[in-house]
Amino acid sequence: MNLPVGKDFRPPWPLRSGHIQTMLSSSGVRRLLLPHAAKTVLAGAQPVVVDGGGGVRLTGAHTAQRVLPQSRGLAVLFHGWEGSVDSTYVLQTGSRLLADGWDIFRLNFRDHGDSHVLNEALFHSCRLDEVVHALGDIAQRWPTRPMALAGFSLGGNFALRAAMQTSLLGIPLDYVLAVCPIIDPGEGLFALEETAPWIYHAYFMRKWRHSLLAKQKAFPQHRYFEMSELKQNMRGLTEAMVLRHTDFKSLQQYLDGYSVAVDALMAMQIPATVLTARDDPVIPVSSFERLRLPASVELDIAPYGGHCGFIRDWGMTSYTDDYIAARFNALADGASPSG
Repeated sequence: MNLPVGKDFRPPWPLRSGHIQTMLSSSGVRRLLLPHAAKTVLAGAQPVVVDGGGGVRLTGAHTAQRVLPQSRGLAVLFHGWEGSVDSTYVLQTGSRLLADGWDIFRLNFRDHGDSHVLNEALFHSCRLDEVVHALGDIAQRWPTRPMALAGFSLGGNFALRAAMQTSLLGIPLDYVLAVCPIIDPGEGLFALEETAPWIYHAYFMRKWRHSLLAKQKAFPQHRYFEMSELKQNMRGLTEAMVLRHTDFKSLQQYLDGYSVAVDALMAMQIPATVLTARDDPVIPVSSFERLRLPASVELDIAPYGGHCGFIRDWGMTSYTDDYIAARFNALADGASPSG
């Protein structure tokens, strides 16, 4: 079976700019221009709360397919940092898979979407256990098989780490695909502050501060940060969060806690695909080039695509939809999903 690969993505000029791809990927313009078919996963979606273990509650949405007599399987989707189950790229991918006969589960991480009020403690990127526990709850409540997982950016990082845990815990995850995942968090943080254009740092900081203020409003009795801390740059505010709200002794220890750099993915026991773009201005391609991977993990570095963009034309649809759907469908058909 010939599966689509990153080198096949050849957008027209000026969409060959990684910056334009990145800025369009989550823009309001893209959301407005997307065809109605890219939002069909919203129709009939059932909002649910899933068990994250230890009293943690996470929100999500389940949409059952209606195009085939029997579902191809269950597709679980993870959004990126400060995204949600309603992020454009999540809706678009979910709608594409739904049209191919997959049931869709879109999961919100803690403090994403409108879930700030559910758990008093703050979200951080090392809260993997609750995401894995939620996957177990999802697998039990919606037993359609096979079960495949796709994540974007930080969601791609969570997806890869979760997939290495599900194999150990007996959670029946069959395949994982990560689009532009964070590989080395320390390097990514440095790139956002020092080498990427200022607009990316400003964008993420604006969204993060807005989320933290929503958390403070949800729990007014709890003082999460001083105003002076909220005014710091990403590195400073992240360090303040680590020291205030985690058991890590330093910023570097925390960043190492969710790294999948170098040989970490050698522990992967299921088929996996990592798709990224050489022109991604947010996640340095050098992090991917240094990876040591088992035969079961496919690394696909496209020449274009930016950060989670891969936008094909001015219709604002993404190449990743066909890319993900082809691999998920191969899994459902009993073929290898990882090239």
